[in-house]
Amino acid sequence: MNDVKQLVIKLFKSNQINIPANRTDLLDKFLQDEKNAASINIIVENLNQLMGNWKSEEKINEIMQQPVRVLNATVGKPYETSFDFNKLNWKNIVAFEFKGLEEVGLRYDEKTKQITGVPTQSGDIKITFKFKVDGQPEEAPFNEKIIPFIINPDPKSLWKNVESDKNDPYWKENDVTVFAPIGDRHILVSSKRGRSHANVGSYREDDFAFKDLENGWSLVVVADGAGSAKLSRKGSALACNGVVEFFEERESVERLVEFDGLLQQYKSNTGEDIQKKLNHFVYNNLGKAAFQVHKKLEAFATEKSIALKDLNSTLIFMLFKKYDIGYALLSFGVGDCPIAVLNKGITEVVLMNWLDVGEFGGGTRFITMPEIFKNEKFSTRFGFKLVDDFSYLIMMSDGIYDPKFVVEANLPNIKKWKEFLADLGGKNDDGVKVELRADNKEIEQQFSGWMDFWSTGNHDDRTLAIVF
Repeated sequence: MNDVKQLVIKLFKSNQINIPANRTDLLDKFLQDEKNAASINIIVENLNQLMGNWKSEEKINEIMQQPVRVLNATVGKPYETSFDFNKLNWKNIVAFEFKGLEEVGLRYDEKTKQITGVPTQSGDIKITFKFKVDGQPEEAPFNEKIIPFIINPDPKSLWKNVESDKNDPYWKENDVTVFAPIGDRHILVSSKRGRSHANVGSYREDDFAFKDLENGWSLVVVADGAGSAKLSRKGSALACNGVVEFFEERESVERLVEFDGLLQQYKSNTGEDIQKKLNHFVYNNLGKAAFQVHKKLEAFATEKSIALKDLNSTLIFMLFKKYDIGYALLSFGVGDCPIAVLNKGITEVVLMNWLDVGEFGGGTRFITMPEIFKNEKFSTRFGFKLVDDFSYLIMMSDGIYDPKFVVEANLPNIKKWKEFLADLGGKNDDGVKVELRADNKEIEQQFSGWMDFWSTGNHDDRTLAIVF
């Protein structure tokens, strides 16, 4: 009663009606009158309604003015982000709905308080958040708040796949994947044009070759043409074919027979003398192969009146043969393409070459460079190993090495190779799996699909050869 009395006194005062002290009894009687009490109740209800409306308007205005940021999404990539009303201090919301989410493949989960889904289109999306707050009449329309939301395009979709000119005299296939027997094993090899080349319609610069030779030897070659050399695609092809041609020559076949005798001596006598003879054999024979490739590139450049550097290409190759005491592995490498052998239990990795990085400030070396044959480190470009057995012999260009191993220091780490094999086995963002089994009828298709993996900033040609 006292609150009502004070309300009436204030109301009268605002209308220039003052209630003197000697008339308070009269005011009490006035307030107790049934008709007056009813009028006062109406006033109180209207005042309460008015104040409630104002508070609702304040809540609505606060929500409308409050900046709300939703994390960017990417087309085709699973997305989730928190949208918790309590954390936004929107505790007075009693009804709501989102408009515009389902159209782009998303939804709001009220239980988890998250926006989730897989975006289907890119752009600056305007999400309409429709809501009502406590105190609004049931029949009142929903308030609408526009929430900006950016969905980025799938990075892959931004890359064009422009066909290379098949009329070019040095044209080669953009993508080549082959599975075949080699020695007593099988080889799976793929060479793919990089996205950076496909985007402008240029050519695959990587190349490879493999061959079963006489006397049980097998040969695998990988070359990576330099992106800065305008005819490196031809240089890598000449390099790979040149290695095969060298070891197919009768003289080379006969020389490799000598290795059998040296290995028998090595088996019975592992002293320094026989080790030197073996090292000399590898250096002499593989060195001749490398130098003949260099001369072949030099002759081609002269014939076509082009600079030798226009044919710049790295070159790695491996010879292997099974003996009763294990496998003999012979290798050569110039450039930044690694050769690795994983033992049978995949507990150790043997690197068969060193990479031309670091010492040269990140720059590589090419088989076209005459100075590599004169450098004091030339003899260290060759490798010889005798292993009981192996699970995988792996050779790759930097288009695989860079995204999968990142730095040279990771190459001797067997854990990184196990991760690489797991990646091949399907442990990757796309879930693409390659079953490395000789009886796998889908192996070429699987491997070709895996070779298309996405790696931000790594869009060079890719070549990977696996002997297993």
